[in-house]
Amino acid sequence: MFLKILLVIAFVAVAVGVGIYCRRSTKTVDGFVLGGRNVGPWMSAFAYGTSYFSAVVFVGYAGQFGFKYGIAATWAGIGNAIIGSLLAWWVLGPRTREITHRLGAQTMPEFFGKRYNSKALRIAAAAIIFVFLIPYTASVYNGLSRLFGMAFNLPYDVCVIGMAVVTCIYVVVGGYMATVMNDFIQGIVMLLGISAVIVVVIMNNGGFSEAIVSLSQLPAEGSAMQGPFVSFFGPDLLNLLGVVVLTSLGTWGLPQMVQKFYAIKSGPAVKQGAIISTIFAFVVAGGSYFLGGFGRLYSNQIEYAANGTPIYDSVIPTMLSTLPDLLIGLVIVLVLSASMSTLSSLVLTSSSTLTIDLIKGNVVKDMSEKKQLSCMRGLLVLFVAVSAGIALLQYHSSIVFIAQLMGYSWGALAGAFLGPFLWGLYSGRISKAAVWCSFVFGVGLTVVNMGMGFAGTPLIASPINCGAIAMVVSIVLVPLVSLFTKAVPFQINPPTPESGIDREFAAEVAGQELPEPVAAMDKPL
Repeated sequence: MFLKILLVIAFVAVAVGVGIYCRRSTKTVDGFVLGGRNVGPWMSAFAYGTSYFSAVVFVGYAGQFGFKYGIAATWAGIGNAIIGSLLAWWVLGPRTREITHRLGAQTMPEFFGKRYNSKALRIAAAAIIFVFLIPYTASVYNGLSRLFGMAFNLPYDVCVIGMAVVTCIYVVVGGYMATVMNDFIQGIVMLLGISAVIVVVIMNNGGFSEAIVSLSQLPAEGSAMQGPFVSFFGPDLLNLLGVVVLTSLGTWGLPQMVQKFYAIKSGPAVKQGAIISTIFAFVVAGGSYFLGGFGRLYSNQIEYAANGTPIYDSVIPTMLSTLPDLLIGLVIVLVLSASMSTLSSLVLTSSSTLTIDLIKGNVVKDMSEKKQLSCMRGLLVLFVAVSAGIALLQYHSSIVFIAQLMGYSWGALAGAFLGPFLWGLYSGRISKAAVWCSFVFGVGLTVVNMGMGFAGTPLIASPINCGAIAMVVSIVLVPLVSLFTKAVPFQINPPTPESGIDREFAAEVAGQELPEPVAAMDKPL
């Protein structure tokens, strides 16, 4: 117990210390929100990865989908690495950095407002982010607190409040730079922790071969397949595909993820960051889902609801409960790292969006930099408190599982934003009407499905599949509607072997001025 407590205290001390160290970079709004747009590839890649993978993935998703699909759940981790990391960096990274720099956009709603020349779109995007990031933030607390309860026998409420306070301190004091520096440290812990845990859990089950043999002898409910949990695609390929799409493609439309590309410095940093981020995802996400694939071996030890349904959030904590104290301490720090990095990214995104895109210029007409910074810090504290309150309410009322909370949030956000953001970077022929259609469809489908689910029978049984459908439709809907509606004029550089980030870097070296936002919108492509 002493070792576990010591590891947690050391982790908290480092996180707070980094926040204090980075306070000098928070004197301007751009510094507080984006670190002055000068973050290197290693820190950007680790910030992307640690924001991507939290307790939601390690405890919620790995536990639930590993239990449902067995070893085939590893496909979700592979999809996260290739689609959610590598392709996201290649496709979105250079152009996001170039165009947001050209437009002077600090947030995703500000991008929509300036790219599509619409204040209403900017306000609508900010409202969607404000509403739907909260359930995701609440879900982050849940998984972490289950592990703390297992390791320290602490009440859930104490874990939630403690994590909220520590996150508040270092983000409020140090802003984005404190977040990315802590993300780098936390990312290293995650890489080491996942690797160690996988080895020990498999050894506890007699080694890899013995564990696979034991897993192969377990039947799957409603399936006649022999050895379903060790098969290549598992017992339910269609629903597994929905998980891969939601958790991989979803990052392309999430504001807290895309924002990492705004802040990365010019030059070859995006190319380097893509490789680093992909390797990180293979180890952390692939390792988490692979570990969860052995959850069925603990079927007689996990918790079950009154109706006999497995409580999936208990699968991973049960698997870890037999580990040595030192390793449990490492796991606690691992999940604490993942969760705090995600939480800090979410609340920073929410507070900056609400301040820059809703309050500034609308509620407060003349808002100085100092007032904006004060407002963002105040909202940070408010968002952390609200999300903690929702997490406590969810736990005590048992409304939904972690994965369901995340599924609703990702489905609404990425379903609304993915198409307009992606096509906004690559096409000069996108219309405002197309963006509105994507916003309405993504949010509408999620809300209707969620409401029908609470009423009794959802439109789409799984919120995971609902979110995946919303994302795919968004990508198709935006160019389709734009064919029949008036496009917003915007100059887009055609794809070339020389990426957008390199064009910007070359322009800076040559001392040239980059195109102004207004000049860039003079005529369509």
